[in-house]
Amino acid sequence: MKRFLSVLIASMFLASAAVYAQEKKADEKTTEAKDKAKGEGKGKAKAEAKGEKTKGEKGEKTKGEKGEKTKGEKAADEKSK
Repeated sequence: MKRFLSVLIASMFLASAAVYAQEKKADEKTTEAKDKAKGEGKGKAKAEAKGEKTKGEKGEKTKGEKGEKTKGEKAADEKSK
């Protein structure tokens, strides 16, 4: 009987420790996600205030904006000569 009770208590202790570890891990993930979301929001607001371009806006220049001619424009210029 003593052995049964000791095994029962030990298994309950281990089960409660496992549940606690899972809850703690889930809480850490949600906390990190919230912190990450707050950090991204602040970073975007600061960049907009400074007038900086985001990653997507930096690479959006086309050949026309750079002053270079496209293939069609080059062909038209050569034909007109």
